[in-house]
Amino acid sequence: MLMENWVVVRGSADGFAQEISVGRHRITADEPIAAGGKDTGASPYDLLLAALGSCTSMTIGIYARRKQWPLHDVTVRLQHSRIHAADCAECETKQGMLDKIDREIILTGPLSEEQRSRLLDIANKCPVHRTLTSEIRIESFLGR
Repeated sequence: MLMENWVVVRGSADGFAQEISVGRHRITADEPIAAGGKDTGASPYDLLLAALGSCTSMTIGIYARRKQWPLHDVTVRLQHSRIHAADCAECETKQGMLDKIDREIILTGPLSEEQRSRLLDIANKCPVHRTLTSEIRIESFLGR
């Protein structure tokens, strides 16, 4: 199996802190002190939200540039929570708990309401959003 373009995560079994290598980039992940970690990096869910937020912003930005729309900045604020499935009217699952992500998108620039609405639609087409809302298959195997 080719190992090119793999994200590599290493951590000691005696704590939560993880060293993440993405090509030449380095990221640290950890859990907050309240969850038993040492808070030396973002939590795994924070990193997931960061992936969704950055993809959302990039996708909106490239679409606005292609259309030559007057978009100046994009800010994406995200929050992860767990909700009771019974409290979600539009969800198929009706039992247990569900993951919920709130995503607030702030667009600055003299955009029309039609442009703003279209950019919100485009946000839902970012690749990470589509991955998170599609069926996902994760294959795990032991390495050497």
